[in-house]
Amino acid sequence: MAHLFFAASIQRHIAMPERDVTARSVDEALSAVFADEPRLRGYILDDQGGLRKHLSVFVDGRPLRDRHRLSDPVETDSRIYVVQALSGG
Repeated sequence: MAHLFFAASIQRHIAMPERDVTARSVDEALSAVFADEPRLRGYILDDQGGLRKHLSVFVDGRPLRDRHRLSDPVETDSRIYVVQALSGG
């Protein structure tokens, strides 16, 4: 099972402990979590179903490529991190 982590900055708004999920894509992994905590969906995804601009997702240390459909593949031993993106100069 893939292991999914949410950064502390996200958990300030909605507590979401790390967990194992059965998924073949980032979309499936997040959908499994949203089924248990529907309020999280609006914080993570925009109204089109894409990843919000203020967030980043990393799969096995690599940044998410498909921010709109979340179709990046996930392996059974993948580690998925959802974190707030940093910006500024």
